[in-house]
Amino acid sequence: MCGFVGFYDAGTDFDHAAVVKAMADAIAHRGPDSEGFFNDERVSLGFRRLSIIDLEGASQPLYNEDDQLVLCFNGEIYNFQELRAQLIEAGHVFKTHGDGEVILHGFEEWGEGLLGRLRGMFAFVLYNRETGRLFMARDNFGIKPLYYFADGDVLLFASETKALLRHPHFKKALNRKRLGHYLCIEYLPDDETMFEGVRKVPAGHWLSWQGGACEVVKWWEPSFCPQEGRTRAEEAGQIAAALQESVNAHAIADVEVGCFLSAGVDSSLVANETSHIMKAKTFSIGYGEQKYSELEAAKTFADAMGLENYSRGIDAETFFASVPAVQYHMDDPLPNPSAVPLYHLAHFAAEQVKVVLSGEGADELFGGYPLYQEGLDYHPYMSVPAPLRKAAGAVASLLPEGTHGRRFLMRGAHPLEERYRRLEYNYTYPEALALLKPDVAAEVEACGAPWETEAPLFAEVKAHYPGEGQIDEVTAMQTVDILTWMQQDILLKADKMSMAASLELRVPFLDKEVFALSRTLPTADRVSKTETKCALRSAAAETLPPVTAKMPKIGFITPLAQWMREEPYTTMVREKITGPVAEQFFDTAQLGRLLDQHVSGEKSNMKKIWSIYSFVVWYEQFFGNSDLAA
Repeated sequence: MCGFVGFYDAGTDFDHAAVVKAMADAIAHRGPDSEGFFNDERVSLGFRRLSIIDLEGASQPLYNEDDQLVLCFNGEIYNFQELRAQLIEAGHVFKTHGDGEVILHGFEEWGEGLLGRLRGMFAFVLYNRETGRLFMARDNFGIKPLYYFADGDVLLFASETKALLRHPHFKKALNRKRLGHYLCIEYLPDDETMFEGVRKVPAGHWLSWQGGACEVVKWWEPSFCPQEGRTRAEEAGQIAAALQESVNAHAIADVEVGCFLSAGVDSSLVANETSHIMKAKTFSIGYGEQKYSELEAAKTFADAMGLENYSRGIDAETFFASVPAVQYHMDDPLPNPSAVPLYHLAHFAAEQVKVVLSGEGADELFGGYPLYQEGLDYHPYMSVPAPLRKAAGAVASLLPEGTHGRRFLMRGAHPLEERYRRLEYNYTYPEALALLKPDVAAEVEACGAPWETEAPLFAEVKAHYPGEGQIDEVTAMQTVDILTWMQQDILLKADKMSMAASLELRVPFLDKEVFALSRTLPTADRVSKTETKCALRSAAAETLPPVTAKMPKIGFITPLAQWMREEPYTTMVREKITGPVAEQFFDTAQLGRLLDQHVSGEKSNMKKIWSIYSFVVWYEQFFGNSDLAA
């Protein structure tokens, strides 16, 4: 795993080689082992390498036989040996034994058709020196990031946004109009970022740039195709076999491989499968506050399975002290508290290994979130005519809070694309508008409500399933989660926090072959009213202890809500959310009241407060007076 930077800029008012070097230095944490550069009169490329395969060779940029095609690549291609054999048979000459060169020759042989043949995680850029065309692409799920900034005849791109800031033609500005969506959702669900003009190449898309013309094209999208006729035992056997094969592929490396381990079923399955092919170390993180810590459960599992487990605890002081680094490495503000323990877990593991396998993606592919269970109730209710549901919702809104059925009827007045819970995950849209300063709120309101932003995506997802009622709510939410929540929160956090520690994180569940199986599971074998990830848990029950296989979804929980009620952290938080940065954008008196309610125990406002705290800390890193903001 590595990182790359580059630009298309024919300007003569700066030193191209010095600038691309500075951009690459900004992401040196992604590849501390070596660096490489390419420059001609219009394009510059920079590369930072974390050596995993072919340690002595495979340095980048890579070139084809006549040096006309130049490649920088971040990620791993797990079927590279198979593709390499096909390309050699077709007459291509390889100079290295690494996986990146199959992209170079594969593009020569198959063009854009190469992307569908790749099995792995990747973001790459190819430059054709003869035509001047730049071609970039991201993997199916968006495991590896890729950002770009286009302005007239200038194109900047990098594995992380912070590198773009080193280019003299980059125009740094806050994307203020998206603050409302950030407050509601906690991330931007589309290709925009909180930097004005900086965009993400979406997962499963490629970008072509030539002569100032930019084209972004979708090459893959997720869809479910349930197949009936299998028993649960047969499904469990197929899942076990697919995961075993995927772990085998993901474990290929010329360095030591370890595993992240929580008490949950996903990481436990990955760690157990890895133990069948190597003596892999496992790494766990937790807290002194036992009710928030999974360390004891992780150790119990590791001991039962004969796994070597290393654990570390973090306290409130360590947690808060690392928030600036976490927000800096994220590039965009992210108020998901789990980013902080993940940051520390990655650094802990990096003390002993260079690669870890982790369990991300299982919840989205196999139906692991409790919110999916809501769909089982709402799906039949949606057959009630909309006017009747709206009337019932209006009547329910007049009932006292806490009345049984009130919330269901109020939310049921709306279709899924308006009540999808992640649309107002931290703040409701009216709450966000009321919290923002009037001038900011006006910009935000002009941008549209969260459900208006995601309505086209829901429409696109439904279009995959022609015919009335052909897609159930569970499947719709899973698909949207894969395209938004998983891509913009889960995977971005996993990449940025692991790369901050120069650690390669691989995700065996997010494999094209595993997805090819998971997409065929009937809804009832993904989610029931009493259980999530039904078929996956059945597979786990064959090899894991019952307590692990049945472990409910917990998430990477933290004692943050408790710490916010304790000094010195209450004061620390108050200073940020009522300070000069917050005053530029928010009603700080209202924020002070939210904190007062939380400290007194009147309400639990942790998520709301942490959204603001995270944004302010992030803003200070990139727009404040720190060296990083320069």
